[in-house]
Amino acid sequence: MLSISIVFFDSTTDILEATLKHLADALRALREYDNSIHPTLFLVNNNPSPFTLSEKTGCMQWAPADVAFEIIEGQGNVGYGRAHNLAIQRTKHHYHLILNPDVMIERMALVNALAFLKNHLSVGLLAPQALDQHGKMQYLCRRYPTLFDLFLRGFAPASWRERFEQRLAHYEMRDVINDSEVSYDLPMVSGCFMLFRTALLKQLKGFDPRYFLYFEDNDLSLRATTITKNAYVPSVRIVHLGGGAARKGWRHIFLFCTSAFKFFNRFGWRFI
Repeated sequence: MLSISIVFFDSTTDILEATLKHLADALRALREYDNSIHPTLFLVNNNPSPFTLSEKTGCMQWAPADVAFEIIEGQGNVGYGRAHNLAIQRTKHHYHLILNPDVMIERMALVNALAFLKNHLSVGLLAPQALDQHGKMQYLCRRYPTLFDLFLRGFAPASWRERFEQRLAHYEMRDVINDSEVSYDLPMVSGCFMLFRTALLKQLKGFDPRYFLYFEDNDLSLRATTITKNAYVPSVRIVHLGGGAARKGWRHIFLFCTSAFKFFNRFGWRFI
């Protein structure tokens, strides 16, 4: 019923290990909820060299015994979306979860997520409530951006962000995203956790491979809205450690800008 793909590239093994531990706990809770569910976990290695035997053993030890575990490697660093597509092409499960290697899933998150999708057939893509490591809410659902919004959120100094706080709040949908209410028809959701009905994901042909990194989740979310509803479900909770292209150096800033150019060329430019 459920498959999961995690793309791994140049990540610290400690964080990946923590992600797999939390995922294993959530999968055990899911099997307790419904023992007919037999999940499959795809770990996609985008590093230029394959995992060593000890690394493979270290990853596999956290997978519950009744979870099928497959490592996809040898393709090199083909980019975030294309790497997930390798798993999407293989899966035959009813639901597929796109998961980052820096996301800690709470124990009942998958139980709540699948229960919601079973009862809301009009929803094809589910986004969770995300917290940072300090318990502060992250606003990862977004309205369609302007270039100025992206600059404020990713690169502007703190004084600018404070000055335009109301504008950023609108872009991050803070008027509808909270810790208790479900929201529907979200234009864009974060790629750190995207739970799809697999039929929809295959109909959309997965991520657009023209994006190497950044904006592939925005692109896929917007394309999903033409077919289904995207829902924010606060009972599905995660802790997300990542984000912030500007903090990762000039290469990430370059990738962010080139992907933004492709995104706006496809969906339409908005400046201010």
